Amino acid sequence: MADQSLAPLLALSLTLAAYQLALVLQQRLRLVMLQPVLVTTAIVATVLWIGGIPYEQYRSASGMLAMLLGPTTVGLAVPLYKNAQRVRALCTPLLITLVVGGVVGVSLTLALGWLFGLSETLLMSLVPKSVTMPIALPLADHFGGIAPLTAVIVMLTGVISTTLALPLLKICKVEDPAARGLTLGMNGHAIGTAHALRESQETAAFSALGMILLGILTALVLPGVLGA
Repeated sequence: MADQSLAPLLALSLTLAAYQLALVLQQRLRLVMLQPVLVTTAIVATVLWIGGIPYEQYRSASGMLAMLLGPTTVGLAVPLYKNAQRVRALCTPLLITLVVGGVVGVSLTLALGWLFGLSETLLMSLVPKSVTMPIALPLADHFGGIAPLTAVIVMLTGVISTTLALPLLKICKVEDPAARGLTLGMNGHAIGTAHALRESQETAAFSALGMILLGILTALVLPGVLGA
């Protein structure tokens, strides 16, 4: 009984300690590739493997962290509210970018999946890769995908997209906060938005908007595309 009561605390402590270590590594080495989420995952996975702890047990014990994903996403509305006037001024190009980016992203994923002969289960796990975790997991479940696999794919998409987007934005000399934020939010979702928060409130506002609206658009359009 004592072990069961300690399990959630141990899982929470392990995750937070791994994340703090990941932050220290990134701050000292200053490498974009050392995204805290990716490093944290690697540390936790290593500890679980060494300790022989099944992932299902860790996932159950760390349920509190998963539960906080939704409120955390909602909390991103704060910088959005503070920059509402700027968002309204760019409403038309913003909507065009979201629709085109969303359609192209989903279409390319489906086309490449079918081209390489992925099974329907793997394809449905892959399709929600470009939306934030609280939306991607229910979508994967609904369409018959594997939610844990989708979670890994979403995380890797966020890390890789953010890592690639930053040097590309620099090469293309994109300095406008709205353009940078929208790029990070639509491609790197939560991880991209976390980086946008470090740049400026305006960048974070557009990143959060891009992440949230792309998730809503995908949730609305995907059932029609897949015939569900």
